[in-house]
Amino acid sequence: MSFVDSQDPDRLFVKICGVTSEADALLAAGLGASAVGFIFAPSPRQMSPSAVADIVKRLPHETVTVGVFRDESPQRVVDIANQIGLRAVQLHGMESIEDTRWIASRTGWTIKAFAAGHRNIDRFNEYGAQTLLIDGTNPGSGELFDWRLAEGVVDPRRLIVSGGLRPENVGAAIAHLHPFGVDVASGVEASPGVKDPVKMQAFITAAHEAARDTVKERVGPDGSDGATPAAGDPDLEPELFDWQDEL
Repeated sequence: MSFVDSQDPDRLFVKICGVTSEADALLAAGLGASAVGFIFAPSPRQMSPSAVADIVKRLPHETVTVGVFRDESPQRVVDIANQIGLRAVQLHGMESIEDTRWIASRTGWTIKAFAAGHRNIDRFNEYGAQTLLIDGTNPGSGELFDWRLAEGVVDPRRLIVSGGLRPENVGAAIAHLHPFGVDVASGVEASPGVKDPVKMQAFITAAHEAARDTVKERVGPDGSDGATPAAGDPDLEPELFDWQDEL
């Protein structure tokens, strides 16, 4: 569900990714992040399943824990997610439609990532994932991409924007694309894998302020919005993710 549809900017999904310590995970949750992401693929931020399992046990229940995988065997993705109790998996490689659908049928929430402009984005619905994440042309590098490449590729209620986001530009990305959520890793770090508390706070604050501004622009004087799905219409009103139900 997008924050625009709910007219509640606090429902904007903000994910702090590349977390490598319990302290950073707890701080992200305490500052208001919706989710924390743990990378299991080769990276300066790579984590072991056992280390992540210890952190997940200490996080608030409402915090969405996301495991990030790249071209991993489907069985291992599912095994790790279920053993640790991750609430979502993010597939950040060249996973096939078949493998993604297999994983999505066995996990609670699957996020499929594509580089901006990738030829298979227009086939996203075939992958069976609930959410599309669009990253820079070199996924995971923290490089900014031309946001026009993400326009109209999917219902904004299913879109997470990543790639080069920082406290200084996240507001512009939200105003431009009206996404379900935003994702950041290097943009809130002091060094690879070590989060900067000031940058994290600034990012989360800027994201929610931009969401509020966008809602104000779209909502009329009577509080109505012609683009908002009609209440009670199952074809128009998107279902909440479980983490939203708890808010």
